[in-house]
Amino acid sequence: MTEELINQAKAAIKTNGNSKHTKVLQALETEDVRAYFDDALENQLVLNMGPQHPATHGVLQLVVSLDGETVVNCVPVLGYLHRGYEKIAENMTFHEYIPHTDRLDYLSPLANNVAYVLAVEKLLKIEATPRAQYIRTICCELARIASHCVWIGTMAMDVGALTVFLWAFREREKILDILDILTGVRFTTSYTRIGGLALDMSDECIARIKKFIDEFIPYLEECRELIERNKIFINRCEDVGYISKEDAIQIGLGGPNLRAAGVETDLRKDDPYLVYKELDFDVPTLTESDTLARYYVRVREFYESIKIVRQCLEKLPKGPINSPDAKQVLPDKGTVYTKMEELIHDFMIVNFGNTPVKGEAYQAIESAKGELGFYVISDGKGYPFRLKIRSPSFVNLQSLPIMVRGGMISDIVAIIGSLDPVMGEADK
Repeated sequence: MTEELINQAKAAIKTNGNSKHTKVLQALETEDVRAYFDDALENQLVLNMGPQHPATHGVLQLVVSLDGETVVNCVPVLGYLHRGYEKIAENMTFHEYIPHTDRLDYLSPLANNVAYVLAVEKLLKIEATPRAQYIRTICCELARIASHCVWIGTMAMDVGALTVFLWAFREREKILDILDILTGVRFTTSYTRIGGLALDMSDECIARIKKFIDEFIPYLEECRELIERNKIFINRCEDVGYISKEDAIQIGLGGPNLRAAGVETDLRKDDPYLVYKELDFDVPTLTESDTLARYYVRVREFYESIKIVRQCLEKLPKGPINSPDAKQVLPDKGTVYTKMEELIHDFMIVNFGNTPVKGEAYQAIESAKGELGFYVISDGKGYPFRLKIRSPSFVNLQSLPIMVRGGMISDIVAIIGSLDPVMGEADK
């Protein structure tokens, strides 16, 4: 039997030249059993990180190849949270789909509302009133601040700073309280409507927003002082997770992650929507393209968002919040209950949907994580024929294999935090 195995090993060596067969041959000839087995220290280890892991920011699995503790390769595995939201859209009216957008990037649901409704309005060829556009802009920037609050808290916690997590969530709670006054709901708001808004912004809400933006920067400075003077945080982030400007562009990276690589791009400037072209703000950009650079870009965005909100409040015009196009825009509930024509329009829109012409439309906004776009195809019926969501979290995760290669296992945690993914948006 041993002689037969020796002959098989020699034949395999002659055919393949495989060093493993050489070791087996030596083992058979010397009767050394230990040589039958590969030395674990001479081979790469495959580590499954996630999908249930606190540092993956959701159900994300990373299949990581390791040489010791150095990352050789990484394959992100998505799909554990797949909910079929693009397919769901085909089976409900344009209006009915609005609450589903809240559940995509659930850290900034108001921005999702706006992006979707803008795409539908482009398809219907209608436009919201000036007051509604200013309020939508405020909503988008409050959503950005709230999302970045979660990011700075969780990223700091990922690398060991728990206090900042508590402080950041305290500030986010203040925004949720404002949304409660504005929309009647704290979290999944479903506030935006096709052609306008569900409710107007009250004086109480405006006062609360002014109070928040006046007080926020000093609290942010406290968080920054705690983090940026911490040598451990700097060492965990500096020169970690590098990606070149060329790779970032080719892989489709967007938002703060792309701006940290030296690409000054922002849809609010490059392709203005709502009232951004009437506002004065800067686009923070750095060139280091590491985890620390992505941190600083988002921190600077806090200041710009506060600047934008303050300008919107100063310029907020009077007037209606809904477009006068009665056949495409839900009428006010007060008139629905008292006038027959408005009741009929309400019934038709809610039950049979809006009536766009055959065609297609794509609208993107600069969300907290990058380009969030909705591509809608209409066949003339009251619901989308097809709907495609361009979710920035999904696209940004493609850069992980490049960023983690050559780093340590612990670097993966910091890099994921710097990308700021939300798996509800990636697994749409």
